[in-house]
Amino acid sequence: MSNDIYKSKSEYLKSKLGSYTFEPLVYDYGTVKSVGDGVARVEGLQNRLYGELLEFKNDVFGMALDLEENGVGAVLFDSADSVIVGDSVRGTGRVAEIPVGNVLLGRVIDPIGRALDGKPLEAKEYLPAERPAPTITDRRPVKTPLETGILAIDSMVPIGRGQRELIIGDRQTGKTSIALDAIFNQKDKDVICVYCAIGQKASNIAHVIEQLKKNGAMPYTVVVASTASDSPATQYLAPYCACSVAEGFMNMGKDVLVIYDDLSKHAVAYRAMSLLLHRPPGREAYPGDVFYLHSRLLERSACLKQELGGGSITALPIIETMGGNISAYIPTNVISITDGQIYLETELFHSGIRPAVNTGLSVSRVGRSAQHDAMKKVSGTLRIELSQYREMAVFTRFGSDVDEATAKLLRRGECLTELLKQGKGEPMSLFEQTVTLLAYRENVFDNIPVKGVREKARELIEKVRAAHPEYEFEINNTGKLTDDIEEQLKRFLGEH
Repeated sequence: MSNDIYKSKSEYLKSKLGSYTFEPLVYDYGTVKSVGDGVARVEGLQNRLYGELLEFKNDVFGMALDLEENGVGAVLFDSADSVIVGDSVRGTGRVAEIPVGNVLLGRVIDPIGRALDGKPLEAKEYLPAERPAPTITDRRPVKTPLETGILAIDSMVPIGRGQRELIIGDRQTGKTSIALDAIFNQKDKDVICVYCAIGQKASNIAHVIEQLKKNGAMPYTVVVASTASDSPATQYLAPYCACSVAEGFMNMGKDVLVIYDDLSKHAVAYRAMSLLLHRPPGREAYPGDVFYLHSRLLERSACLKQELGGGSITALPIIETMGGNISAYIPTNVISITDGQIYLETELFHSGIRPAVNTGLSVSRVGRSAQHDAMKKVSGTLRIELSQYREMAVFTRFGSDVDEATAKLLRRGECLTELLKQGKGEPMSLFEQTVTLLAYRENVFDNIPVKGVREKARELIEKVRAAHPEYEFEINNTGKLTDDIEEQLKRFLGEH
């Protein structure tokens, strides 16, 4: 199958379906009643499955999405030019499937399983794109942290393995960068990553793949890509297929991180399909089941109990807002489905605070139960301090005199804001985060100019690492900051 990439979607599906051995079947044939805009109405095709692959006369494939009494409505994967009214159509009896397993690691595939990186792909195991979510009794509580390496997130908006945390913000505010940093930080942590690109420009996807290769993340990552030039049906399938890829690893007992980039485009693709299928439009012309579209996807993220292998899927869906409006239809839908959100603000981004996380609107509904003990100890009051500082900073813009206590609060707030700034592709280990926040808590940065705070923090980390390498090993491997190590660290930081 080394030439998969050169086949059309329909050619690829035909070759794949040809490899199955069917028992003798009596096929029901239907007739194309109307076709246009990538949608075909088929008459007389009885007993079809929702999402079933349909084979049209000229080796073109579609997917049944409208099941009616006298036929089906199908969306086509390839160009509809060769499908004409009167053509015969038959059901294949199979729903859309995706290859799963270790063979996919380091690979780039599309939502129907074609390899897009020019190398052969010989998969032995397949899973359907749509699968039921694990039941409540199959799950266990989310307690193990998934470290993103981003100080602002790990300290104030912690993410646990098995959680669904939304990344939301306007375009060009660093949403994909945060997701990629989270992937880079899973190196050597036994977490497999799945990056799903939905309706993005091919050049953007190529850039993301290049970054993954550059940072050594491809060996433990799978990329499922659907470009903007793909049909709405392919874009619609992409996140479900990415989730099935993740479930393949979860069933092996692995922890998986899935990025859906982004679900706004997914909803738009589904809206286009629904309108073409003549489904009644609702708010903002989205169909009535657009909530179910995303809920059935995100509910598949879970932390399985040990009897089922103990694997997990952590989802980081991305939603793009317009003008910071998080009360729009799709953003509010996905906010209500997920276990919290990381809200990125354009104003913060342009003022040089990157990652531009608005800690007031960002929240993790799993909370501190998904945080290492070391991080719990040093990050206790950060959120309160930051919100007090931002509130007070508004008043001081008017140039009024401030008392000594307020001046101190502003000074510490500026220092903390500076510490939370972080460059792209520079994830911090738990040890580095702990030392930084402990130094802040112990007022080590009080007499240092704000612009020199990050440099001083880096200097302190290197000094502690050189003098006490055992501390780094202990904190990173156990996730705990014992009272003894804490006291010695305080003493060391005070002296330096």
